[in-house]
Amino acid sequence: MKQRFKWLVVLAGLSFVYACGGGNSLSSGVSKTTGWKYNKAEYGGFEVKGGYEQPTPPGMVLIPGGTFTMGRLGQDVTFEWNNEPRRVSVDNFYMDATEVRNVDYREYINWLRLVYPSYPQVYIDALPDSLSWRKTLAYNEPLMEYYFRLGAFDEYPVVAVTWLQATNYCEWRSDRVNEIALIRHGILELNVLAQKDADVFTTDAYSLGLYVGQVKKNLPDITGRIPEGRPVRIEDGILIPKFRLPTEAEWEYGAVAQISDPISGQITDKGLYPWKGNRVRITSGNNSGRLMANFQKGRGDMMGLAGNNDGNAPTPLPVNTYEPNDFGLYCMAGNVNEWVMDIYRAMTSEDVQEFRPFRGNVFSEFATNEEGKYYTDSLGRVVRKIVPNIEGQRRNYTLGDVRNAADGDQFSLINTDVDLERVDSVSNSTKMYNSGIGVKRTGASSLITDNVRVYKGGSFRDRAYWLTPGARRFLDEAKSSEDLGFRCTMDRLGQIKYAAPKNAASATKPIKR
Repeated sequence: MKQRFKWLVVLAGLSFVYACGGGNSLSSGVSKTTGWKYNKAEYGGFEVKGGYEQPTPPGMVLIPGGTFTMGRLGQDVTFEWNNEPRRVSVDNFYMDATEVRNVDYREYINWLRLVYPSYPQVYIDALPDSLSWRKTLAYNEPLMEYYFRLGAFDEYPVVAVTWLQATNYCEWRSDRVNEIALIRHGILELNVLAQKDADVFTTDAYSLGLYVGQVKKNLPDITGRIPEGRPVRIEDGILIPKFRLPTEAEWEYGAVAQISDPISGQITDKGLYPWKGNRVRITSGNNSGRLMANFQKGRGDMMGLAGNNDGNAPTPLPVNTYEPNDFGLYCMAGNVNEWVMDIYRAMTSEDVQEFRPFRGNVFSEFATNEEGKYYTDSLGRVVRKIVPNIEGQRRNYTLGDVRNAADGDQFSLINTDVDLERVDSVSNSTKMYNSGIGVKRTGASSLITDNVRVYKGGSFRDRAYWLTPGARRFLDEAKSSEDLGFRCTMDRLGQIKYAAPKNAASATKPIKR
């Protein structure tokens, strides 16, 4: 059993003791800057909840942020040079210990079918593409028919989902976790069967006062000016941040799992894969010689000889089959590839920021109707609009759709050999990365668009080359594959302090094989 670290976390944000002296005004209930009291109607009723600590979401582990060398460190045998090594920093975040399972995703589509009876297409659009298993010259009909639905595959990773479907799952998961939190605090009634079509709970709709369906009570208003009370706010510490896909930097950082020596602060043992060393087999103990990930060893060799199959398979395996890495994450190499948030650019390493690097921002805000009020659509979701990149502000990258900012498009003027003539007035994805839509081009074409997303990790169909954390490939966000799944992340808000005792037992035990 590999030695691992179990992180002991203490929030240092709101409970921070001021080094300047004067004590902690949050615990005293008095403003340090004005002397006015918190949580008192006669002082204005300004509410402050001290001592908040963000709870660990179900199924996730805390990944403490840090600095690491992002990019390919092994030989680039494909000569793509699309992930040059560079030093970046990642903030604290939570990540699913395992890939999202079939049983998890079936819970999601069951909810869609239950609450949207008038819109069956919503349920249909969320289903994995089981036809991905079909091959012209192979017999994969059992996997096509049973892999997603049969109970024998409950613990296996869900596959054949698009990036768009994975993103929608993250949004749904956010709403369900917040909904059950409000139910446990007595704010909402537990009656899912009463939710239907537009009258369903979403966090945004509730926060804006647009959802009233199963509201049981509100929180009391200290000032007494709102007799019916007020909805729960994010400041109350009940609602959690949203689930989402990991950024490429977060995913790679989680896979590398570099933990420094607590005294020297140095990395003493760095591996090529998400485990120590540069080998793919266990080198000692009872399992010596067994593979440490599920991947294809060579042409036609996907599971070894009968009676000694090396611990891998020609299909995905249960999500916690192998030992986790030092962050407690399972199958960050092999089994199935995983979607990340970023759109793909070959030279991303030259463009993005050094802290929390990410390419793919599309900035939006809640839309308002003719009366200036927020509103929801037929599925109960608050309508949003993209902040426009208006003429004269195209270089203001805090606005609108900035997925291709400074990456060689006609505005950055890196590629001066391509004649691109604008025919539309709004900056969008119809620049050099889309053929023939809104752009008159001469001789320029590319498979890279604003809708291709990065995926990483390697799969049961891949060779060991793709198991390295720095390897990256791309696929259109609306396409899927039978060897491509995902896992979710969530931001950890507020500073953490941690200790890392050695020999700590893992919270999740691996399946014995």
